[in-house]
Amino acid sequence: MNPLVRRYLKTAVLFLVTGLVLGVWMLVAREFGTPQPMRLRSAHTHALLVGFVLMMISGVALWMFPRAPADDARYRPVIAEAAWWCLAPGTALRVALEITLAPDASVAMRAVLVAAGVAQVLGLVLFFWTMWPRIRASGANSGGR
Repeated sequence: MNPLVRRYLKTAVLFLVTGLVLGVWMLVAREFGTPQPMRLRSAHTHALLVGFVLMMISGVALWMFPRAPADDARYRPVIAEAAWWCLAPGTALRVALEITLAPDASVAMRAVLVAAGVAQVLGLVLFFWTMWPRIRASGANSGGR
């Protein structure tokens, strides 16, 4: 298993742990009436769905999908690397800001939150764009571009 695949999978597990901790926090807050940040549900959702589920899917796809044909210039591992650098920090920043931003946060801080969301989208688009040539039957030629 190559290092990038391991990084995707280990990052997914870290986001799983983060999402589980946030879920317990939400449960305790609900059951004991303690206050919680207004965006905590969004942080929990992004940690689990983007951080865990999509990172895990991406790592497994990198590992298991058939290699791209040698003549297909669209698949470049460096793009999958760039996707990780958009997706992981973007998701981590988004989760952190969803937890810490006050309801009356400055426009600048809300813009950083939006930028983190854009980084998530960019990472996913980059990842699936570069993986497109690998989505084919095993051993198939490149006729399905």
